[in-house]
Amino acid sequence: MSNIRRSVGPCACATLALLSAIAFTACRSTRPAGATTVPSAAPTAGPAAPTTRPVPATRAGLPPVPVVAGAPIVPKVQYPAENQLITSRDSNFVLGSVGSGDVRLAINGVPVTVAPNGAFIAWLVNPPAAAARYELEATRGADTVRRTVRVRYPVRLSLPATGARLVDSASVSPGPRVLALPDEWIRVSVRAAANAHVTVALADGTRRPMVAVARVQQSALLAVGAQRDPIAPEPVVSGDDAGITFATDVRASQLAVAAHVVAARGLDTTRLAVPVVQVLAANERRLGVLRSTNAVGSDTDRVVNARTVPDGTYKWLLLPGTVLEITGRQNGSTRVRLDGALDVWVANEDIVALPDGSAMPRRVTGGLRVTPASEWVDVAIPMGERPAFLVEPDGRTMVLTLYGVQMNPEISPIFGNDTLIRRISWDQVGSDRTRVTFTLSQRAYGWLSLWDESRRALVLRIRRAPVVYAGMPLTGLTIAVDPGHPPAGATGPTGLYEGDAVLPVGTLLVELLRARGANAVLTRETLAPVGLTERAVASRRMNAHAFVSVHLNALPDGVNPFTANGTSTLFYHQSSEALARPVQRALMARFGLRDLGVHYQNLAVARPSWFPAVLTEGLFVMMPEQEAAMRNPAFLRRYAEAIVEGLEQYFLELGASNSAPSGSSSGTPSGTP
Repeated sequence: MSNIRRSVGPCACATLALLSAIAFTACRSTRPAGATTVPSAAPTAGPAAPTTRPVPATRAGLPPVPVVAGAPIVPKVQYPAENQLITSRDSNFVLGSVGSGDVRLAINGVPVTVAPNGAFIAWLVNPPAAAARYELEATRGADTVRRTVRVRYPVRLSLPATGARLVDSASVSPGPRVLALPDEWIRVSVRAAANAHVTVALADGTRRPMVAVARVQQSALLAVGAQRDPIAPEPVVSGDDAGITFATDVRASQLAVAAHVVAARGLDTTRLAVPVVQVLAANERRLGVLRSTNAVGSDTDRVVNARTVPDGTYKWLLLPGTVLEITGRQNGSTRVRLDGALDVWVANEDIVALPDGSAMPRRVTGGLRVTPASEWVDVAIPMGERPAFLVEPDGRTMVLTLYGVQMNPEISPIFGNDTLIRRISWDQVGSDRTRVTFTLSQRAYGWLSLWDESRRALVLRIRRAPVVYAGMPLTGLTIAVDPGHPPAGATGPTGLYEGDAVLPVGTLLVELLRARGANAVLTRETLAPVGLTERAVASRRMNAHAFVSVHLNALPDGVNPFTANGTSTLFYHQSSEALARPVQRALMARFGLRDLGVHYQNLAVARPSWFPAVLTEGLFVMMPEQEAAMRNPAFLRRYAEAIVEGLEQYFLELGASNSAPSGSSSGTPSGTP
């Protein structure tokens, strides 16, 4: 999730994953969706005293937007800000307030609906680059107030179809300081004029043609359409900018010495150097040790995020101190090898190279030791050195994958007469990959991955589900309530900041939870910023049984807010989906907005695994009527009540699924101790 804070724009937890479901939204409309001319107020002889009165709600489930009439006309744009960089291709939203609901508004000549409180949001065609500005004209009777907001667009070097300019020198890839294996294919690309002939000239005198990426894509479309010969012709582009991307793949060993991209058109030729690629020697092995730059919490909380692509979505939560082979580096990320079949990426600052000649640790397990405790069961797997691993819960099973590990459990003692772990099985699924499957007597609830230095063992601590009383499902449970932001966060048309708006929801939620017998604790109690890691660490230290982060949503540039807003609930670990669904149902029942669903998302605050964790995006603060609802005390309570209902339903379902088939009567425990 984005950590950018703007006047509006993406909430720090904006649901970018949802955009794949709503990306069909038309971005080429010449008229803002939902924009109509606002009926004019009756002319007045002079300024009237501001009045406030309720009007019927325009959307089911939301309270009426208060009417503000006769207030001074003060056009204010929350987004985009003055000189804001607009990244959308052709259309974008503008939002703000004119100060009074009885005002007509036009932006760049297009009528825009004004809410009863003076707030507005418009979906407009981007102004031309030569006049990159939004001209606001707010009118009431004989009074007119104008406001201009200038914006800018990303600078793109124009490559005309004629003339000596052939390539964009800043577009050459790979970038500098790339590290790769000798036989690895490296993509060489450049943006050049479509009618240029582009090649990469290698140091040995050979040349490889570079093909337009658009041509390959068009060939794929022709093949899908059953074209007999689907190879598309070279693209023809004319006009002020005929620039397209050309690319080819070259072995890293061939880029270890000087190479050049050469573009030619008629008598004009441009030659650009390709940055030299550093190649790992075939007979050498480079090792590194993972480290955590985060000093918050204990080593239980400090993990290194490993990703499938450089700076992408994190998937593996690795222990600092793990030694891995380094196999590449690019764009601020280092590639490391988990085992013979899998390489992943970590941030450069999260790994330190070991001295040349360091040997890779051997990781061979001994027997598994199972030790029950009152709230969890520890499974210790001795192997001498920290491994890379992945924990995947699925219903009543939990799968532990160990990378670079060989299994050799001659004997596995199981202490106590414990019923949580019913069965343990293991498979050597590769020469250096092991899978351990735990069959549980109840739905997977929570876990921690620890390193026991005294025993040189990885410890998987599997948490027992709490006892749940059917008539009082939250009694005795600890619930972490996290009012989202600051830092970052979104801001609505009248200036309501997300971090300020959700704090009272969190306070009400704690009040309601305590009234139901829960021990509810806020991760922040003031408007001061609290880091994402600090919120998660505090929740684990309080031994929370569930974690709920309360947010409001917003959208990035280029997405139509009139068709893409609604309510969603998000999770990271699959085991938390069971909590997300009842929370989402309760929010939908009270808000009546578009159902954007329950989604996995790469969320830092939902990453802890010791408890189910979800993040609610109840409303879009960028929408005038939804922002107004968040200023209504009764609606704030409704938001909190929905979360309480979702929590109660989750724990009731958890207790029922973990109890005996006969169930339990009201007021008696329905979970297993």
